[in-house]
Amino acid sequence: MTQRRQRSTTESLLSIVLLLEAILLFFVVLVLFGLKTVAPALAFGGGAAFVVVILVTILLLRWPIGVAIGWVIQAGLIALGVLNPLIYLVGAGFAAFWIWCFVRARQIDRGRREYLAAHPEAAGTPAPESPDPPRGGTT
Repeated sequence: MTQRRQRSTTESLLSIVLLLEAILLFFVVLVLFGLKTVAPALAFGGGAAFVVVILVTILLLRWPIGVAIGWVIQAGLIALGVLNPLIYLVGAGFAAFWIWCFVRARQIDRGRREYLAAHPEAAGTPAPESPDPPRGGTT
């Protein structure tokens, strides 16, 4: 059996943020449609295209270009506030979440690399299994 690729913490956290933003975008499209802010075809077509871009970006996060596209997505989500000013606030909140995850995940990844450099025996070894629970009653 082949071993799965080890994902970085940065890749994992940023993919979670982008997936949450894709879900958020579904509700943004419904709001824009319901308030008749834009034509239905534009709301649903543009929303679907934006979701596809987000999902493709999740696949690209292992490379620097994916992270760069993620930053552009944050700007695009904030820019949707032009259509409804409340989206500025929601977009800024998700951008702040993206920034926090980006910074914190980079710190975790750096710490992991430093630890593995100092403890090469820990690299590539499976986590120790927990001991078997005691069986039977006490004696």
